[in-house]
Amino acid sequence: MIISEHSEADIHRLVHDFYAQVRQHEKLGPVFNAHINDWDTHLNTMVDFWSSLLLKTARYTGSPMIKHGRIPELSADLFETWLSLFDQTTARHPNQVLAAQARSYAQRIARSLWMGHQITNNPSVTPLELHHGTN
Repeated sequence: MIISEHSEADIHRLVHDFYAQVRQHEKLGPVFNAHINDWDTHLNTMVDFWSSLLLKTARYTGSPMIKHGRIPELSADLFETWLSLFDQTTARHPNQVLAAQARSYAQRIARSLWMGHQITNNPSVTPLELHHGTN
């Protein structure tokens, strides 16, 4: 049995708090709201996704690279904005052990999805890095 410092309730709170902010965000809201028709299903999927990462539940079985590669309006700025909002959300989360681990995963996920998006949509151009958290 694996003992974790994280709980499903922690993950549920993180996901729901974060996406409540995303939906209202001036840059992110329009993009997410244009591509997500059923927020309840999306939130459940995101809880499964983060549970798979943070608790190793293996409940998530989707293909985020394919889905994000098909969104033409994605940009480095949107990924960096997403990361900043995620950082703000996790900074307020009561479980800071979970928050730190989630931030680490989020950085890698954003980078991977951004690289994949660029390669999918502009295969002949060298992909650019994100600059979140760098000065």
